[in-house]
Amino acid sequence: MTTECTQKSFEFHSLYRREVKAEFSGGKLTSDGGALLLRQVEARLGVIERFAGCFSDYRKPEWIEHSVFSLVSQRVYGLALGYEDLNDHEDLRRDPLMAVLAEKEDVEGEKRRQPQDKGKPLAGKSTLNRLELTAEQVSEQERYKKIALDPQAADRALVDCFLDSYRRAPQRIVLDLDATDDRLHGNQEGRFFHGYYRDYCYLPLYIFCGRHLLCSRLRRSNIDACEGSVQELERIVRQIRERWPKVRIVIRADSGFCREPIMAWCEGHGVDYVLGLAKNQRLTAELKPPMSRARARYEKTGRPARVFAHFQYQTLESWSRSRRVVGKAEYLDKGENPRFVVTSFRPGAWRARALYEQLYCARGEMENRIKEQQLELFADRTSAATMRANQIRLYFSSFAYTLMEGLRRLGLAGTEMAHAQCGTIRLKLLKIGAQIRVSVRRVLISLASGYPDQDLFRRVCQNLGPPVEN
Repeated sequence: MTTECTQKSFEFHSLYRREVKAEFSGGKLTSDGGALLLRQVEARLGVIERFAGCFSDYRKPEWIEHSVFSLVSQRVYGLALGYEDLNDHEDLRRDPLMAVLAEKEDVEGEKRRQPQDKGKPLAGKSTLNRLELTAEQVSEQERYKKIALDPQAADRALVDCFLDSYRRAPQRIVLDLDATDDRLHGNQEGRFFHGYYRDYCYLPLYIFCGRHLLCSRLRRSNIDACEGSVQELERIVRQIRERWPKVRIVIRADSGFCREPIMAWCEGHGVDYVLGLAKNQRLTAELKPPMSRARARYEKTGRPARVFAHFQYQTLESWSRSRRVVGKAEYLDKGENPRFVVTSFRPGAWRARALYEQLYCARGEMENRIKEQQLELFADRTSAATMRANQIRLYFSSFAYTLMEGLRRLGLAGTEMAHAQCGTIRLKLLKIGAQIRVSVRRVLISLASGYPDQDLFRRVCQNLGPPVEN
């Protein structure tokens, strides 16, 4: 075959006597037909609308072609659909389905002002980039970066999405706190080397309630893991109690958050806590009798044995008072494995074994949620130069997660994918090939006839309910 400068057709191995040839000539097609389900979730929950309301637009109205809602929608839906980079939107801006998701009336971009923009209904990477790079205070001299995010409003919006997910106030909620590493590969602002992770990174703080994300705070890594936790808890608990004044709140975290300020704050504000406690010689000495019983059971049965105990404990200097500690005396093939947690719960409320195994160990599920957001919704895509820009990127990922969680909670309830992770939901439910036909009266999206999970798609549509009229 003669070499062409721009190859338009591609030949592959023949199928018996038939040639196999491919061309990019299918017309208006998309690989994201299932994203209509996300739009249906947005119509019910208003996740993106809330987030868009956190931006202030200082552009001149007569020059605006893309509203803030359209820009934010484009970015959030892009992350949910697996497009992590702004460069992806140089091609996505031509996609009529993405224009439908972004609520663009001119679905095909026929009414754009500039000739070079005809056929491109959505914004390109340079326009979207202004959402991240606009300063908190916009000067009158600023020419391009004029869409400023209010971080406090975004924080409140995440908690509001959580509160609105309940029809009535629960009796008790558990807030899980954890820090993780966000490795950096450039010279971003706030870049430090972390000894535990052995790399340059940020150290973001996450707060979840079950699968609901309430806080994602980007931080430098040259700090203690719990730094800023009390301030985040203060605002979140205050906002929750404004809506649910009688709800019982429990704080749960590993030993990195076992600090006097957090425990004292909880005790002063009627919040219970269960926190991991790093072992030391005094604690292991308290656990010697239970450990002896655990060892005897192990030697008798040859299987791992656990014995639980609780006692009052106070540090020599750092704690202001004595507190209840639950100890797990575990004996394994490799020997002793003592573990400890400190709690505000009295023995009558939670017995030692149940508190450790049922309440404290359940915090491990939060780590799955963090991995889900970082690996599948690109929360670690923090390659901008400034901390503010990278925090805004983290917000975009957080609201994309909230939207996907809404699809999982509402659309996938009662299905075999009710507990699926975001990456699986995207692959099996959102990535559907489709043809798009636009007329004056309708936008017809013909989904691939060979899509294997049509029954699941129908079930999700039924769960999400009828369309919401604009």
